[in-house]
Amino acid sequence: MREMIKMIVVLTVLSSFSGGLLAAVRNKTIDRIEVQQLTFVKGPAIQAILEGASNDPIVDRFKLEYEGGEANFFVGVFNGEPAKIAFESAGKGFGGDIGLMVGVDIKADKIIGVGVTTHSETPGVGSKAQTDPSFTKQFQDMDLMSTFQVKTDGGQIDVITGATITSRGVAIGVTQAGVLYKSLKPQIEAKLKEFK
Repeated sequence: MREMIKMIVVLTVLSSFSGGLLAAVRNKTIDRIEVQQLTFVKGPAIQAILEGASNDPIVDRFKLEYEGGEANFFVGVFNGEPAKIAFESAGKGFGGDIGLMVGVDIKADKIIGVGVTTHSETPGVGSKAQTDPSFTKQFQDMDLMSTFQVKTDGGQIDVITGATITSRGVAIGVTQAGVLYKSLKPQIEAKLKEFK
């Protein structure tokens, strides 16, 4: 019985130490990980959507909390005005979540661009949502407050051949971006005043 108690105490101490060590490593590297994700995963989509901005949208960003989470907003300054933003959204694809970056012109509430940042879709089929610019270009100049659906569901977006579920996932992600944008627009406009 004593041996069992001794073993439980040793395992408890080792588990606590290991857990504390892992938490310390995570806390120490979390900022570095965020910078790497912004530079290499989300950065290309942000730069493409806010191309021509006189600032660096990855540096000029802010976060807003909403019911259910927190969202990053990347600011694009054009002609001296912080008039365009890009922010994250997601939809469900065939292989899992599809991470999106959605850009919007604040004054017109029009989509200026959509980029796929992360996905687990089938290579060469569903992955075209990220690699084929003609698919995401369909969203450009549309009202962000719209509900987006693929044409096979009676909507306005052409599907990627062989990747209907992926196409639906992107459309749903853009629709969800519109819902988030609409609910946070007053806070977004207030934050943008800081970038003048």
